[in-house]
Amino acid sequence: MARNELKTLTKENAERVARHLAMAAQLIDDDPVAAHEHALAASRHAGRIPVVRETVAITAYAMGDFALALRELRTYRRLSGREDQIALMVDSERGVGRPERALELGRSVDRADLPTPVRVNLAIAMSGAWLDLGDATRALQELEIPESDPDRAFEWSPALFAARSAVLAELGRTDESAHWQHLAEVAADALDEASGVGQDEVIIVEDLADDEDGEDGEDGEAAESADDDVDAAPGDVTTTVVDADAEPDADADADADAGADADGADR
Repeated sequence: MARNELKTLTKENAERVARHLAMAAQLIDDDPVAAHEHALAASRHAGRIPVVRETVAITAYAMGDFALALRELRTYRRLSGREDQIALMVDSERGVGRPERALELGRSVDRADLPTPVRVNLAIAMSGAWLDLGDATRALQELEIPESDPDRAFEWSPALFAARSAVLAELGRTDESAHWQHLAEVAADALDEASGVGQDEVIIVEDLADDEDGEDGEDGEAAESADDDVDAAPGDVTTTVVDADAEPDADADADADAGADADGADR
């Protein structure tokens, strides 16, 4: 998408802007200030290109300049007509001390029309806004979404599980909080290990804490369920590669159908 947007520039200018954007992406984790300087340089040469304003916003957010991030995100949304940075807008409203406006902004979009990662990030941001207002119960309700499945992990799962852990801690539910933090770490580790898959695929981690076959463990006791086994080893996971556009429930159905076909073939 960025490449197509840059085609509206002259070849020389497009190459210059592309280099600045590439440097911003490369530096943002380790040196957000330098990344922001590259984003601003790109903006001076291509201020009407959506991806450029988006990069300025993201780097400003990374530096903690939430007011600038919010302004640039509004410009990005106006230029692009897209809502894919709505979660960052909500979080920027929180950053400038306006949790009520953050919630209002989040409710202004139809979540059903958002891609799954965007919808998940919005739920996390909305949950944070409720925490800002001191309402941990409503914060937890925001995270009660189908993607919050403890037995499967997609790209968004570590952040979602960690957010749930934080809210549960605020509610004083320490055991559950520790369990979800453990799941966040397990999911992150598994996704890191499987990071070599194609960009159109996503890793699902199954049986995050369960024994795969449900057999007795070495101590003779049956394996606990994922909800009960807070101390399960992070290595006790299996991974599956699926299409990135597939929803969690759809993937589960596909797995069940595949198992049924295999049983039929054995007979």
